[in-house]
Amino acid sequence: MLVPVILSGGSGTRLWPLSRELYPKQLLPLVGEETMLQDTARRLAGLTDSGPIVVCNEHHRFMLAEQLRQIGVQPSAIVLEPMGRNTAPAVAIAALAALAAAAAGEAPVLLVMPADHLLKDVSAFHRAVRAGLAAATAGKLVTFGVVPTKPETGYGYIRRGAGSGPVYPIAEFVEKPDAARAAEYLAAGDYLWNSGMFLFAARRFLEELGRLAPQMLEACQASLAGAKRDLDFTRLDAAAFGRCPSDSIDYAVMEKTQDAVVVPLDAGWSDVGSWSALHESLTPDAAGNVTRGDVVTEDSRGCYLYSSGRLVATVGLQDHVVVETKDAVLVAPRHRVQDVKNLVARLKQLGRSEPALHREVFRPWGSYDSVDGGTRFQVKRLTVKPGATLSLQMHHHRAEHWIVVSGTARITCDDKVFLLSENESTYIPIGAKHRIENPGKVALHIIEVQSGSYLGEDDIVRFEDRYGREGTNT
Repeated sequence: MLVPVILSGGSGTRLWPLSRELYPKQLLPLVGEETMLQDTARRLAGLTDSGPIVVCNEHHRFMLAEQLRQIGVQPSAIVLEPMGRNTAPAVAIAALAALAAAAAGEAPVLLVMPADHLLKDVSAFHRAVRAGLAAATAGKLVTFGVVPTKPETGYGYIRRGAGSGPVYPIAEFVEKPDAARAAEYLAAGDYLWNSGMFLFAARRFLEELGRLAPQMLEACQASLAGAKRDLDFTRLDAAAFGRCPSDSIDYAVMEKTQDAVVVPLDAGWSDVGSWSALHESLTPDAAGNVTRGDVVTEDSRGCYLYSSGRLVATVGLQDHVVVETKDAVLVAPRHRVQDVKNLVARLKQLGRSEPALHREVFRPWGSYDSVDGGTRFQVKRLTVKPGATLSLQMHHHRAEHWIVVSGTARITCDDKVFLLSENESTYIPIGAKHRIENPGKVALHIIEVQSGSYLGEDDIVRFEDRYGREGTNT
């Protein structure tokens, strides 16, 4: 019984400004038309019929569920972490959930995958999984080691022991090396990149976790025992999960157990952990440039150039990254892109909103884009999905003017309910209970003009909400 586990809790700060805390890289279409999450879920086809257990940040839940729905993948569970605790607790929660859902006599084997990795050769991945299944069923904890293609300093390594394959004992785990040591590892031939993907029986993993990190297992058991059902989501008990130590599955279990083994994987893998890694994962033009969007170059080479809307034009630029979004532009040499995380940390220290939010913010009903703003006013463009509805709410400090650009809106304003069509408008006074619904079959677009003494998103009192967000401002 092969049960996929997709870990979707990362924030991808090295890919800022495209990746933000509330809209991270796994939810973005970085290497194709579909998002990293969708690519991860799709590669399970032909390997197992079990719906994946997805462990994610609660702030991403609606976007994640919608992206899986778009590709016809029905998860067996979406578990919401109230706070990040690294990968070991996330996998423990998935193992406990898999065992709880298993029928009598079933012994689920977990295939653990991060949601934000690239695999170009899905067939090779399937072969590696099948090669490791017998060992996992027999009680081994299997990890997948990527066959290296260059002396990479950004990954940890696994040195495989002697054997005939396809499953090898692990001689040692090695931290990220410097350039000289990485070159030695590549030449040696028995070092593999640590992929962060695993295969093991759920019960066997929990046995080892209980032996090596009992406090972590106890906290995970308590958080799942106290979990509540919230629409299609499993919401862990926050107090219990908060007592859980934070640790990676490598440090907590894999580097300490005597039963870890490795299967070499040669499938065009990348963790897409930086702009340079993304550049290498895509096909460049004759000048070595990878471009997305409205980009024009003159005598520029070896660059990654991204435009979300405005023209990006370069002259004489070499080995740089330029990423333009609606509210931020990043410019960096390709050899310094690992330091983007330091830049994001600096922005957080300055109290900036850009590390967490895009200008366009996604909600379960659609999205809003902050077009303009100033003293006592703000202009937004709302997009409401067909059949969706905003919460019944009110504001203490602002009034709102709504103009329908396209589509049809059903408006509630206190005791009045009426329809607005294209080019029609209405006014919502301060303190009025109000709601927007889209009763149509096409997206509804509204221009919202807010005016008042305070325009923050926390000035929302929700009375009814189909998405279970009463008492929140998300």
